[in-house]
Amino acid sequence: MTKRILVVLSEWGYWGEELVGPLDVLKGAGYHLDFMTPFGRKPPALPPSYDPTYIDPPLDKGVTSEHFAHRTKEVDDSDLLANPINLAEQLPLMPYFNSPSFGHELEKFHNTRDEFWAKFVDGYDALLLPGGSGPMVDMVNNERLHNLILGYVNRDKLIAAECYCVTCLAFARDWTDRKSIIWGKHVTGHAREYDYKEGTGFAQMYGYDGQPMNTSANFGPPFYPLEYILRDATGPHGKYHGGVGKTLSTVLDYPFLTGRSTQDSQLVGELIVKVFEQGLRRYGW
Repeated sequence: MTKRILVVLSEWGYWGEELVGPLDVLKGAGYHLDFMTPFGRKPPALPPSYDPTYIDPPLDKGVTSEHFAHRTKEVDDSDLLANPINLAEQLPLMPYFNSPSFGHELEKFHNTRDEFWAKFVDGYDALLLPGGSGPMVDMVNNERLHNLILGYVNRDKLIAAECYCVTCLAFARDWTDRKSIIWGKHVTGHAREYDYKEGTGFAQMYGYDGQPMNTSANFGPPFYPLEYILRDATGPHGKYHGGVGKTLSTVLDYPFLTGRSTQDSQLVGELIVKVFEQGLRRYGW
């Protein structure tokens, strides 16, 4: 039976290879992929991810090959991502604690979430979260996305996250106990040594009215040190693996598959296939 993968992408800019790497592997294996974004807008690829001359400052080397530059531009220019599922339309936000009829509204929210899970969790085999800088803005602390992730945890289904999207796993917590879902787990993610000191870029920005500003942005350092967050979120019996000095750092501690950065993307796709077709449950530690 064909496996179905739900892919959630940032509307502020995803890194091309982190989508295309697993995308090509999974499509080659005969899997079907559907795409979702926070508000149903077409997600843009970050320009450096389709520029083969780009030199990554912390690594002091090129990280965009001619192949992935071409494939990223090909996908970005196509209609593949033109009409993603609108996450905001599918699931409301949880009511504010001090809102009127909080208890009734919370019950209504959980019932709606059950319906949402039936459609977007039970209907898929795995969740894939490609990274880049954009997720820092509209995915990492996105309550709707957290509830989608919790559905996959609830159903014991595979969740693959790359680069800064690994932070989504650290922050996705059940409202009642607020404990990290990766507590006691082994994960990887962007290491402190590889963070930008300045120049964190975004492919598209949105104004107060929610409309695209048709401009990119160049900010300072990343909004948070991902490594520190992951070290804290995994607790004393889990572990963060930075893999500093190694080309790849990809860790599978089922149901979580995490890739540190761009170079891990193709392997992430290959490991998703191995989870389904070989029963793989552990890799990289």
